[in-house]
Amino acid sequence: MLNYVLIGLSSAVVAILACALFAKFRRSSATHVAARIKDEAKKEAEHIQREAKVAAKSEVLKMKEEFEEELKERRKEQQSVEKRIAQREENLEKRADTLESKMRQLEKQEKENDSLRDRLNGKQEELQKQISRQIDELERIAMLDRESAQKMLMEKLKAEVRTESGLLIRDILEEAKQKSEREAQRILTYAIQRYASDCTYERTTATIPLPNDEMKGRIIGREGRNIRALEAATGVSIMIDDTPEAVVISCFDPVRKEIARQLLERLISDGRIHPTRVEELVKKVEKEIQEDIYATGEAAVLETGIQGVSPQVIKLLGRLKYRYSFSQNVLKHSLETAYFMGIIAAELGLDEQKAKRIGLFHDIGKAVDHEVEGSHAAIGADILRRHNEAKDVINAVAAHHGEVEPTSIYGSLINACDTLSASRPGARSETTELYLKRLEQLETIAHEFDGVDTCFALQAGREVRVVVQPEKIDEGSAQLLARDICNRIEKEMNYPGQIKVTIIRETRSVEYAK
Repeated sequence: MLNYVLIGLSSAVVAILACALFAKFRRSSATHVAARIKDEAKKEAEHIQREAKVAAKSEVLKMKEEFEEELKERRKEQQSVEKRIAQREENLEKRADTLESKMRQLEKQEKENDSLRDRLNGKQEELQKQISRQIDELERIAMLDRESAQKMLMEKLKAEVRTESGLLIRDILEEAKQKSEREAQRILTYAIQRYASDCTYERTTATIPLPNDEMKGRIIGREGRNIRALEAATGVSIMIDDTPEAVVISCFDPVRKEIARQLLERLISDGRIHPTRVEELVKKVEKEIQEDIYATGEAAVLETGIQGVSPQVIKLLGRLKYRYSFSQNVLKHSLETAYFMGIIAAELGLDEQKAKRIGLFHDIGKAVDHEVEGSHAAIGADILRRHNEAKDVINAVAAHHGEVEPTSIYGSLINACDTLSASRPGARSETTELYLKRLEQLETIAHEFDGVDTCFALQAGREVRVVVQPEKIDEGSAQLLARDICNRIEKEMNYPGQIKVTIIRETRSVEYAK
């Protein structure tokens, strides 16, 4: 039993010793692990610290570079500001020097002026004394006081001035009267000469049919008040003659003629004809005509497809609707010429839009040629110049009748297209009166040259054949005579197309055999 107890105690002691040893071993292992973890943590901390130092150095370098760049920029700005300030200071110094110099000059000039003023004052006082002495002496000699002498002198001067001014006014009025009469005669002669040659019946007159001859009396009105009101409101001449059931309107302005025509037609259809009614209707008709003019011009521009046309030019184009040349409507002729220009320009590889523009505008001067002095080509070029058209367009319009030299191919092209539109069959017609007048004028021009025997106008005035005297005109002179006749025709006549001049020189030797 004791043995068992001893054995148990021994086992207990061994167990206690084993537990003590195990506990010691565990403490030793934990210390070792803790030391290792501590070493690793220390190493990691050192690594992190090194990386932080590197990043911090990099950031410091970056911030240093940025600061240096900013410092450089600020230094540049500061230098620029300092430079501007120095320049301004220099300018201010220069201005100060200039002002100082001017001040010195002004002071010097002021001193000189003071000195001059003193001398003038002295001279003025001396002059006043001399004048007083002379006045006293004059009063003593003339036995008159100063006021009486002044009054007498003024009366005499007034009479002389009145006489001289009357003579001068009379001379000025006489000279002005003579000049105005000469100028009026020149203007009237020019106007008559200008319109007498190319104004056709269809262009200057319009015939208004009447329902009966009683309407003529109503148009005239009591003591002619209705017809006077019509003519004053429209600016036309109304001719009432023996023509049955018709009156004739005459006016060189086609727009006014159209206004008068529509006004008369409305008055006749309405039946109420009196001055008040005329004034009411004429304003309405004028407004409608102006609207129609703009709409017509706008339609012409749209039809040709050109762009950038000013409203004033559109209105002038619309006025061509009422303008006729040899019974050919000028607006239709302009549109036709624009089409010809566009077609030919496209074939030649030219600017089609510019060619159409020239064709449409070439006769625009005819819209105001009765109001403005000069040929319609020159007037049209001036109108386009005022509305900022291109130089080649202006030159082509001015040159389409050979009045100026063309500077581009468009100038020659518009001349050809204008002639093509005017001379094609059926484009234009003439009255019998104009036709006979042209034939007579052709033969008259040819007969006026020395050496001409007889002449004949042929082919409806398209050719004139001149028979000359062979003993006076030789072969060389015949060509010069043909050229001279052509020049006279071009200057003095107005005609469509062209006129051929043929000189016939014939020598005959006749003998009789007996």
